[in-house]
Amino acid sequence: MRILIAEDDPVSRYVLEAMLKNWGYDLVVTGNGLEAWEELQQDNAPQLAVLDWMMPGLDGVEVCRRVRQTPAKKSAYIILLTAKAEKNNIVEGLEAGANDYVIKPFAREELRARVGVGERVINLQNDLAARVTELQEALSQVKQLQGILPICSHCKKVRDDKNYWQQVESYISAHSEAQFSHSICPDCFENVVKPEIENWERKLNRQ
Repeated sequence: MRILIAEDDPVSRYVLEAMLKNWGYDLVVTGNGLEAWEELQQDNAPQLAVLDWMMPGLDGVEVCRRVRQTPAKKSAYIILLTAKAEKNNIVEGLEAGANDYVIKPFAREELRARVGVGERVINLQNDLAARVTELQEALSQVKQLQGILPICSHCKKVRDDKNYWQQVESYISAHSEAQFSHSICPDCFENVVKPEIENWERKLNRQ
């Protein structure tokens, strides 16, 4: 998975980059909020971002706000990384659109666990989006037959909404994507077709 990191302090950025690479992630590294926002607007932008709060230009909270206001990007998972530990700071960050909030100095394993949660959430979102797309494609190919359908008890023709009688296969073909391949069921073969064949054979033998 690709992760965007935005950290203006060179030492902190190096440590963060080293850890995430060691955990097997591909990284897009930026040094301030404006660079991070530009990267997040790209078509192939990472879906998970770790943003420092205090950065020149745009801070991490403003980047969160902009992401949440952009329909195509609002599903990105954002972790705010900051030394601000007051409850009102945490509330401000979450209300701006952050999914998680990690306080500096952070424990290595805590960050790893929180990034792992973000990765699982993104994978679930991607799986759900793929299933929704499959369902939409399937529904686009289906026409449903609904309501009461009058059918003749003798010839089995059905009556459409314009009061015309037609064969069942003609009606269903006109109201769905189904196609028919005609055959003969065992009962009809024994009761109809076979007697006709035997009768035809008897006639031939008389000649």
